[in-house]
Amino acid sequence: MAGEKVNRLNLTEKDYEGAPSTMCRGCGHDAISASVMRAFFDSSIDPRKVIKLSGIGCSSKTPAYFLSQSFGFNAVHGRMSAVATGTNLANHSLIPIGVSGDGDTAAIGLGNFCHMMRRNVNVTYIVENNGVYGLTKGQFSATADKGSVMKGGKINDIPALDVCELAIILGATYVARSFSGDRKQLAPLIQGALAHKGSAILDVISPCVTFNNHEGSTKSLKYVKDHLDPIHDIDFIPYYENIEVDYDEGTEQPVELHDGSRIVLHKLGKNYDPTSRMQALQAIHAAVAEGKFLTGLIYYDPNRPDFAEELNLSETPLAELSQDLLQPPAEMLDRINAEFMK
Repeated sequence: MAGEKVNRLNLTEKDYEGAPSTMCRGCGHDAISASVMRAFFDSSIDPRKVIKLSGIGCSSKTPAYFLSQSFGFNAVHGRMSAVATGTNLANHSLIPIGVSGDGDTAAIGLGNFCHMMRRNVNVTYIVENNGVYGLTKGQFSATADKGSVMKGGKINDIPALDVCELAIILGATYVARSFSGDRKQLAPLIQGALAHKGSAILDVISPCVTFNNHEGSTKSLKYVKDHLDPIHDIDFIPYYENIEVDYDEGTEQPVELHDGSRIVLHKLGKNYDPTSRMQALQAIHAAVAEGKFLTGLIYYDPNRPDFAEELNLSETPLAELSQDLLQPPAEMLDRINAEFMK
């Protein structure tokens, strides 16, 4: 269409859309899908080179609502991390993005999630975190805050599992938290994750408007809006754009990513270094103690190789090897068999 905005691949924003959403009206997950589409469009990534991964749950439906031209795999409950690991090793030329939920990630899928981070598998992994099981009528999930009140009045007396803290401890190399309604912050964080090589974990607070948006919930829309604690404002500068930053010392901090892209952190009066693991963990604990949600790029490790590099895989992905390379000639098989006969 004449005058329609296009990116460097000459694709329009419509080329990054998916099927119409069937989520509840006002669901935060739809806002996350919008940020995903914005991030891919602005990064000029070809949707046909992307693999979308998910498990089971409301969140795991959302990959159907963006990038309809991409490959996709909907795994069983809690097994998205394992499928992401296999996908990355079979074809590391594809750009993987996984969308999971707090139940799919932090409960039934926790073991697989832990090992994916320990291995530093190259994947952008979005946790759509609302603290409840929406498909089974609103029970507390493993990320429900202690003291949070269920819609029926029950109070949660078990401490929450913090996805970002766990990710940092277990070896993820890009860890961020955001709010579904903050596209200005979330879209650049997703762009940075897509440019990163390694396990990029984004814990996105996404209020459930049906089962967890009432008085007493610590993940309701109102509560989250009132308790956000951003570390910084964020800009994303792609590697192909000229990078010129003019700033007073102590006000901005550029963070260079693996492909030469940069995230520029505009500090909000906080002396924060996202490459410090100890400072990241202390900041998370301090925010929890104050009843706040720490948002922004919390931790980043640019030096650790991803899982495919550590395994020294061939440059050509396994899925793209030709038949002559996969099937040895008859004389080679004869030679191998002869060795066994000795």
